[in-house]
Amino acid sequence: MPKKIRVLKQMLRQAGFREIPGKGSHTNWIHPLYAGKLTVSGKDGNDAKP
Repeated sequence: MPKKIRVLKQMLRQAGFREIPGKGSHTNWIHPLYAGKLTVSGKDGNDAKP
């Protein structure tokens, strides 16, 4: 069973990423030790796609 977006966000927080709000259902994530950003799109209840 695929993970939910909310579980993916929780895993990112535990790994040290910080959430920066984006437009609509998009959220950007940054980490102090890594360059660039990661974008997660979807509502918290949706399935995360690989």
